Amino acid sequence: MPILGIGVDILYLPRLINLLNRRGSEAFATKILSSQELRTFQLLAEQHGEDKTAKITQFLGVRWAVKEAAYKALYPIRPTWKEVTYSSFNGATGVKPTLVYRPVHDDVGPANKLHVSVSHDGDYVYAQVIMEST
Repeated sequence: MPILGIGVDILYLPRLINLLNRRGSEAFATKILSSQELRTFQLLAEQHGEDKTAKITQFLGVRWAVKEAAYKALYPIRPTWKEVTYSSFNGATGVKPTLVYRPVHDDVGPANKLHVSVSHDGDYVYAQVIMEST
């Protein structure tokens, strides 16, 4: 199948931390997360422990980078933040990360397959999305 689009994004986590300190993680999460992602975020926010803030920042940072990369891969389609849902790798089951675009309006043309890859190290999150014709 032909590749229709490629998108990449790199996020410097201290930039996101500054944003979360100004606006709050809950407000930011409500703005960018799909309903499925928001439920996962809320479960994460309810946890206790010293690394809770780091986990929340990583969770939001990965989704922000993935969605930015998805917008670039999907162009000229312009999805909203909430129409794109990322599910991360599950080491216990071996399930690969997935990215799903669910448009509010079904008039955007035929469905295409999205492939996603994410890497994070230290202060950086990198995401790549490829849109393939089905």
